[in-house]
Amino acid sequence: MKIKAAVVNQVNDPFVIKDDIELAEMGPTDLQVKLVASGICHSDEAIRKGDASLGYPVILGHEGSGIIEKVGPQVKDFSVGDHIVMSFYADGTCDNCLKGMPTKCRHYADYNLSGTRPDGSDHFQENGAHVSDMFDQSSFTTHTVIDQRNAVKVDKALDLRRLGPLGCGYVTGSGTVLNSLQPRPGQTIAVFGTGAVGLAAMMAGKISGCTEVIAVDIVDSRLALAKELGATHTVNSKTEDPVAAIKKLTNGYGVDFTVDTTGVEPVMVAAIHALAQGGTAALIAVTAKNITISSWNDLCVDDKKVIGVNMGDAIPQVDVPRLIDFYQHGMFPFEKTEKFYKFADINQANADSVSGKTIKPVLIIDEDYQPEA
Repeated sequence: MKIKAAVVNQVNDPFVIKDDIELAEMGPTDLQVKLVASGICHSDEAIRKGDASLGYPVILGHEGSGIIEKVGPQVKDFSVGDHIVMSFYADGTCDNCLKGMPTKCRHYADYNLSGTRPDGSDHFQENGAHVSDMFDQSSFTTHTVIDQRNAVKVDKALDLRRLGPLGCGYVTGSGTVLNSLQPRPGQTIAVFGTGAVGLAAMMAGKISGCTEVIAVDIVDSRLALAKELGATHTVNSKTEDPVAAIKKLTNGYGVDFTVDTTGVEPVMVAAIHALAQGGTAALIAVTAKNITISSWNDLCVDDKKVIGVNMGDAIPQVDVPRLIDFYQHGMFPFEKTEKFYKFADINQANADSVSGKTIKPVLIIDEDYQPEA
């Protein structure tokens, strides 16, 4: 089957939309999906510009939403016409998956970041030559084939154009707080970077009952949105020292938790220094940058912890419906971060994401789609 897809041919190349990409045949547990929309994530940009690589040429995109067109003979819980959000693939059979930790699947990198399907075969080809995929999904396409384990069924009454980013950006930020840090009511949190992931983490802090939810960024318009979405305080780290500002807001102690979504070296260090005694910093950006800290002075003396979190320690089939429930109750208004773009305008959408002009660009791939009444 020939499909249309946005291809990055070499490191740092722009996206080129091609209409001659060959889609893999379906396996017994696969779903063929017609894409409605896809969010653009900073992870896509990191791979496009070479901070990480899946091999080139590559079709990126991993925040897709769509409608099932075909199902394999061993598919159990999905039918043609179902609306779905797509996320990462985990086999469900390794020891970590069986413990309910699919983000720690023993073969996570092979399945999602190798550029091929879980069985090692090509997901896409062009003129018979390999084209790398992403997350066993590649949502910058008009159609894709995924395993049923990549899919989360959603209510057809919901607007599919809005939901794709729940599969990565929003579940990563919120899951880091709800699943990994697990703050208790009355504790405090600061989030560095108010992009989609950071705002999701911040809203999760509010949902968790944190009394101080502090948003840190260098863009005033983003900080204004953070305040609208539930931040108790905002700090522009371009005009004031964020560590000093956070300590001033917390009686000199610092916060119980920080989340860094920027991947910027001094910001990651600030996220550690802003912690109170016994606090935990989650550094979750996709970045090639490193930090230097003193294990004794920066961590041990005050019993601080630094953790990395992959995909918010999420179980997509549990966490995505939970976020939708929060959204429907007015507690997680993620739609305020989104802006729609035509698929043909993918390079402009990506540029607006990189510059910070748009928090969460969403590509509308099926312009004829309309939410069901």
